[in-house]
Amino acid sequence: MEAIDLKGIREIRCFMLDMDGTFYLGNQLLPGALEFIDLLKRLDIPFFFLTNNSSRNRGDYAEKIRKLGVIELLDSQVLTSGEATAIYLKNHIPSARLFIAGTPSLENEFLSQGFILTKDDPDAVVLGFDTTITYEKLWLVCDLVRSGKPFYATHPDINCPTEQGFMPDIGSILAFIEASTGKRPDLIIGKPYSPIVEAMVEKTGLPIGSIAMVGDRLYTDIALGKAGLITVLVLSGETRYEDLANSPFQPDLTVWNLADLIPILGNVFTGSIGRDGFRQNTGWVHHL
Repeated sequence: MEAIDLKGIREIRCFMLDMDGTFYLGNQLLPGALEFIDLLKRLDIPFFFLTNNSSRNRGDYAEKIRKLGVIELLDSQVLTSGEATAIYLKNHIPSARLFIAGTPSLENEFLSQGFILTKDDPDAVVLGFDTTITYEKLWLVCDLVRSGKPFYATHPDINCPTEQGFMPDIGSILAFIEASTGKRPDLIIGKPYSPIVEAMVEKTGLPIGSIAMVGDRLYTDIALGKAGLITVLVLSGETRYEDLANSPFQPDLTVWNLADLIPILGNVFTGSIGRDGFRQNTGWVHHL
């Protein structure tokens, strides 16, 4: 087993954790999830949950994670692409009247930011991961986009992992809209695009190079490495190990799951292993 450079891992001062496929799948915790959080607490390393899934707001996600065992989690420790989209639009078009193609939870996120929601001649259209989608709603989005209304999408994910397999995510809906209108969103907010990175910096108060993103998708989570984040791929969700060979996005570290990341992080931050490599039982499968 080759030695690996630990410099990048030693520089981590904060972890951003993806949720679906990384921390849990459906309502089931993935291996090592709670133990990893316990380790971060012992090491006094801040952590946040970050998800592209905009079908729920941050309060909904925080409550779910608390029920799964992270009982002291604050709502402010969760950032969704829906919240990041609302923040972006509040900073750029604060008085806009919006049509939100999303769940009631996503609509509430925008209402809480002071936006007026309407179907009648809105100033802009926002598409989220809408598990309440109807043909009428898709038709209206296409009409508004075709008419030239500014068009924003909360994130680009094609599929959402579940306990039963994969369900079509917003990327599939975007393909439908593009096929009908010939148009893509004017801006996508979530991972791996710059607005979500700006939201991370604002939330943590840390430079990008000291933040680690742990997730299961190459084209969203690991693509954040292009923005300067340290990236850790877990193979507990969408990505298979063989997908790495042809991906333009390569992680700094790849592990099977959060359980396999625990001994690596413990060794690095407690100094129980030398600089030249890890013990063979630490679980890492891809080097920096």
